[in-house]
Amino acid sequence: MSSWPIHPLRGGVHPPECKTLSNQTPIVSAPLAKQLIVPLLQHVGSSAQACVKVGDYVRKGQLIADSSNLISAAVHAPSSGIVSFIGPQPYPHASGQLLDAIVIDTDGLETWCELQPAANFTDFTAAELLEKIRQAGISGLGGAGFPTVVKLSPRAEQPIRTLIINGTECEPYITADDVLMREKANQLMLGIDILVHILQPENVLIAIEDNKPEALASVRQANAGRSYHVVAIPTIYPSGGERQLIQILTGQEVPSAQLPAQLGILCQNVGTVVAVHDAVIAGKPLISRITTLTGQALQNPMNVECLIGTPVIDLLEFAGLQQAQLNRLVLGGPMMGFTLTSLAAPVIKTTNCLLAASAAELPPPAPAMPCIRCGDCAEVCPANLLPQQLHFYALGEDHEQLQAHNLFDCIECGACAYVCPSSIPLVQYYRSAKADIREQAQKQAKAEHAKERFEFRQERLRLEEERKEAERQARAERLARSKAERAKKEAQAQASGSANDAQTGAAEAEVKRLKIAASMAQVALRKAEKQLEIHGTEELQSQVEQLRVAAAQAKQALSAATPAATTTASTGKTAKAEPSATEQALKKAKIAVAMKRAALRKAERSEAPAETLSALQDELTEAEQDLAKLNQTEEASV
Repeated sequence: MSSWPIHPLRGGVHPPECKTLSNQTPIVSAPLAKQLIVPLLQHVGSSAQACVKVGDYVRKGQLIADSSNLISAAVHAPSSGIVSFIGPQPYPHASGQLLDAIVIDTDGLETWCELQPAANFTDFTAAELLEKIRQAGISGLGGAGFPTVVKLSPRAEQPIRTLIINGTECEPYITADDVLMREKANQLMLGIDILVHILQPENVLIAIEDNKPEALASVRQANAGRSYHVVAIPTIYPSGGERQLIQILTGQEVPSAQLPAQLGILCQNVGTVVAVHDAVIAGKPLISRITTLTGQALQNPMNVECLIGTPVIDLLEFAGLQQAQLNRLVLGGPMMGFTLTSLAAPVIKTTNCLLAASAAELPPPAPAMPCIRCGDCAEVCPANLLPQQLHFYALGEDHEQLQAHNLFDCIECGACAYVCPSSIPLVQYYRSAKADIREQAQKQAKAEHAKERFEFRQERLRLEEERKEAERQARAERLARSKAERAKKEAQAQASGSANDAQTGAAEAEVKRLKIAASMAQVALRKAEKQLEIHGTEELQSQVEQLRVAAAQAKQALSAATPAATTTASTGKTAKAEPSATEQALKKAKIAVAMKRAALRKAERSEAPAETLSALQDELTEAEQDLAKLNQTEEASV
């Protein structure tokens, strides 16, 4: 026994183990299926995207799907063959929904792609080893399937002091980790060495329940010469929960809404650690796993190493499925597993057990009765919650109280429902409430995102309006200055014109007077000439001569005055000035700015691509700069 101190788990139950059904024989390799269904989502996080197409030939271990998102995992071809379909396929989920998958028609040749092993892993840096683990597509094999490389990359301010290797496998019926530790203890220890090289922890604890003596002996033998602690912990369900195991081994409780890494602790399942060994030492991606086939409806319960994507029905038939006795097919164990609705669904990275149970083995639950407030559920809850209160709030859909009572600390182990004398399916209520809260949170996040987009748009429009208003004010100021200059010129011209008009009027009046005088002189001359013709006296002759001289003088004075008046009148008139080249260029620039602004507005309303909007904005800015330069030139000329 290890000398490492053990802290008893609060709560927990002891359901029938039923492990001897499948742990009495060695691991068997499952036969190659004719068709492999490889889902693109086998892990927590974002789905991978296919990087092959229908008709492609793929080799065993070849990358067929990947994702650029941080929380995701790559997917590889489990065997060589032809990609025959990419699209919705049956998926091992309680809802029975279809998910996208890559279907490979195997050729039976098992032709491997080129591998890049790193047997001397100590020659590689932690970053290089993490990249190999990422490329291998490893996700947790003992729980929800969280991408392993993310878990192995804690923040710099949160160094890992304690590394816990989880080999408890507390759920009834499941023995995959048990037989793995018996047969692959050396690979397990090398995988731990790789994790230690990456994380540099102070302590390494390998936790195994004391109902697995063969696994304990095998791991202790392989641990010889190392300073790791192999700890046998009491058999109780659910000691394999991450938070519960940390409490048992360290006495620390992970606070609500926090992660073990924040306490300097990291947990990894033994199957995940062996997958890390295969990825680094052998260069093999995660394309297979050990799965327990058990239940009274199988003639030969066993543990098989099967390829990811193998249809469930193929494995059940390999173990001797007796359809007449099959009452319920459970994926996982009887406590946390769920009923599988389709036998065509494939094995994925998190498929640790297929329980083909008979009616006597897993009878239907009794009808639920009202809660009698016995408190048994609270006594066995390993997370120290109040299950009956959570049930009450879940019935009332009181999400605020559910979160206040730490609903999300529930690991859905089913211990509360197992001991409930009223047969209330408590875990189902908790799962439903969690799903509702997550959905509400997603809707709230979308609403917040939409609000941020709206406020950003409003701010952008406000800034645009301020810019336009500033431009309008600048144009108004320029126009006012221009009008003032024109008014000043017009006033000067008007004053000059008034003087000219006065001069012109005086000249015209003088010409008019001279015309009258010349006309009267002519009239008087003609009368005198008629009198001279009639009477012919010397006196009349002398008078006519005088009148002729007077008429000639008047005519001469009129001729002298007429050109001066014409010149004065012509100088008082101003011709309309032709527009200058600068004014014409300014007008064209204003038209160009208006057209560019209208094009940008039209593109914004039609939600054009960001590249188009950026190009139009650049064109508008350039046109506005040209207009500003012309305005400055005009002001300088004024």
